[in-house]
Amino acid sequence: MTTAAEIVHPSAEDSVVRSASNVIGGPLGRLARSGRSWWSPLRILLVITTAAYAVGYALDQSCRGTGWASPERYEHLCYSDIPPLYSLRGFADGLIPYLQTQSGQTPLEYPVITGIFMQISAVITRALTGAFEDLDAGRTFFDVNVVLLLIPLVVAVAATALTVKRRPWDAALVALAPTVILAATVNWDLLPLAFAGCCLLLWSRSRPLAAGILLGLAIAAKFYPLFFIGAFLVLTLRTGRWRAFLLLLLGTAASWFAVNIPFMVANFEGWSFFYRFSQERGEDFGSIWFAASQLGLRSIPAEVLNYVASGSFLLLCLGIGILALTTKQRPRLAPLLFLIVAAFAVTNKVYSPQYVLWLVPLAVLARPRWRDFIIWQAGEVVYFVAIWWFLVGYGVTDTKGMTPQWYAVATLVHIAFTLWFAGLLVRDMIKPDHDPVRTDGLDDDADDPGGGVFDRAPDAFTLRRWRG
Repeated sequence: MTTAAEIVHPSAEDSVVRSASNVIGGPLGRLARSGRSWWSPLRILLVITTAAYAVGYALDQSCRGTGWASPERYEHLCYSDIPPLYSLRGFADGLIPYLQTQSGQTPLEYPVITGIFMQISAVITRALTGAFEDLDAGRTFFDVNVVLLLIPLVVAVAATALTVKRRPWDAALVALAPTVILAATVNWDLLPLAFAGCCLLLWSRSRPLAAGILLGLAIAAKFYPLFFIGAFLVLTLRTGRWRAFLLLLLGTAASWFAVNIPFMVANFEGWSFFYRFSQERGEDFGSIWFAASQLGLRSIPAEVLNYVASGSFLLLCLGIGILALTTKQRPRLAPLLFLIVAAFAVTNKVYSPQYVLWLVPLAVLARPRWRDFIIWQAGEVVYFVAIWWFLVGYGVTDTKGMTPQWYAVATLVHIAFTLWFAGLLVRDMIKPDHDPVRTDGLDDDADDPGGGVFDRAPDAFTLRRWRG
């Protein structure tokens, strides 16, 4: 077990935390008590996580009180997809997602693990509303989901804290992130965070098969963790650790098929709606493509946009891969994961406000610096406010709301802040002495703490001989 002396204390290495610590007596000193205490970093983090999550729930109360009526749900910044889908996707009628769809309704547009989670919440909701007739079904479904979603959030924070053993306090950034507080209950995006976090934790302990099983479950909850494989592949090319990579792929495929095949066989049309919907949708809120159209540029047809968005993403991935294979010192896993997922987010046809949750744990593992993290989060909060104020008047006459032009500017701001943070990671790759994890002073021999089999691995292949 890591002792207090082997843990990086933020107040000792981070200027922002050091300044903030003055309200509780200043930075940790050399005479500070370092013996074992029941209040371990992990337990303190879980309390912080729960408290911050409760703040987010409190901010939702103005919407909850009005039943998420419009325009208050936008004006008060407390919109959620959760309450209306209880009735709109057949949960209120006891229908089984993917297998049954009520006439005239849309099939469930989420991957299987998310659908299963929603079904569990619906069963609990129907039991509660059946026992207590005065309960409103939509509010109850929301409350049940709020309680259950705390579990994956706690798991994600704990996994982040444990992935790099000597840096558990970095996970406080996840727990206290403004976007986590604001967007945690907009949708079900906390689910993949838990599975993906456990994947990275298991990989950091050099258990690639188990990591793959969790990665497959993460992909079955949301599509974006699929792109983790790209980061693992690039680092496998550089290190030659093919056995671990193949075990990761085996575990990923096995768990993904295990949870998806029953629904594929039972009703392929219902199961595949999520993938068809993603393919057929056009430019949507939060994307650079939608922002361009709001600025007066011509919209790209959906069938063409698929190629443009996918092509842009692949070009960015190619650039990231070349960078990873040409740097003097091999990049760490976490920065590569952030760059690839960020590339997908900023080129995607839609960038919903809760998608920032995908990036938060990766940003913390990649560059745990409070100043940089807060600056990036500020850009995302700007967008979080803008999207709801824009929707106040979207498609509604005689209603005041943010103009399309200012909404487009806010979209470009949050994309720019994400690219800025990505730029810091690129600099860390090119100049490893800027990487706060590699230079924290506790283990000079570790080049990728948390990187599992990649840590300390010699180069087997690079592109440096062709560079310049």
